[in-house]
Amino acid sequence: MTKLLERSGLGEETCLPPAHHYIPPYKYCTIDAARGEVDLVVFSTLDDLFAKTGVSPGAIDIVVANCSLFCPTPSLVDMIINRYGLRSDVRSVHLSGMGCSAGLISVGLARNLLQVAPEGTHALVVSTETITPNYYVGSERAMLLPNCLFRIGGAAALLSNSPAKARFRLKHVVRTLTGAQDNAYTCVFQQEDDSGNVGINLNKDLMTIAGNALKANITAMGPLVLPASEQLLFALSFIARKVLSGKFKPYIPDFRTAFDHFCIHAGGRAVIDELQRSLKLSDEQVEASRMALHRFGNTSSSSLWYELAYIEAKGRMRRGDRVWMIGFGSGFKCNSAAWECIAPAADAQGPWATCIHRYPVDIPDVLKH
Repeated sequence: MTKLLERSGLGEETCLPPAHHYIPPYKYCTIDAARGEVDLVVFSTLDDLFAKTGVSPGAIDIVVANCSLFCPTPSLVDMIINRYGLRSDVRSVHLSGMGCSAGLISVGLARNLLQVAPEGTHALVVSTETITPNYYVGSERAMLLPNCLFRIGGAAALLSNSPAKARFRLKHVVRTLTGAQDNAYTCVFQQEDDSGNVGINLNKDLMTIAGNALKANITAMGPLVLPASEQLLFALSFIARKVLSGKFKPYIPDFRTAFDHFCIHAGGRAVIDELQRSLKLSDEQVEASRMALHRFGNTSSSSLWYELAYIEAKGRMRRGDRVWMIGFGSGFKCNSAAWECIAPAADAQGPWATCIHRYPVDIPDVLKH
């Protein structure tokens, strides 16, 4: 695990739940401890959201929460409803088992519900991953990697079908699911090792599968956001490959012509490296992802929101700027969302408030602790 940590890209300020501070940790990974992590992460995030927006809990009409591996009874949304005394007619959904891309699935679901709701409806989207009960205690290398990467984190977003007080406009959500293929379905898989220890197995073909899912996703996203010149080049490349039986390399559109900022799921250094190479992004364009991984670790579905907060904390967001969020998750899924900035944040308050002045930092290939 030491070698994995040294090459992970994580810094020394990431957070693990209290139960993981003990040796051996599994004795303390109880249901009560997991609920305690929800209290710490989700409720503090929601307290902050209600304070910043001025929207009262009683004004919430829809709640969509996603937490992949911790699915208690009552559910996560029931815990939120109970804590804040939400109305009895609130529409609520808890998504589980959807992996690190579930945050954008939640956003897409909330958007669909808002489209058929009266104007002025408020939808609350909560994304987190409760890692307390999911510590792997075995010795399989492929199953140890999540122990090294995943950390405490969560985010909440308030969506509405009214433009009043809106800071971003959701333009598109594109979902790609490759689970019909066996190798894609099993590349991120919860299972037992030979000793009966439960963990998440990350297949060695994960990056190849993620690359194929990304290609399918950008093929669907491209026509929605790219300028005509890039669409024409992509179409000509596609036709040439069909006619000449794939003798030409596929043309990867220049998405820098469509977006000003990129939020790439901070799943690990290899994920960010691969997307930077595939999309031909500059170091500055993937800076938010690398710094989020360094400061907070892989916070699963909430990582994209930490990256958006980084861009705003750096003062780089401008009115009219376009943002592309790209998430990957088990199944295997590649989901993406396109946003347009309406009103940048007035200050850097948020997860980066106390440390943004120290970033960006240099991250060596091997970090000796």
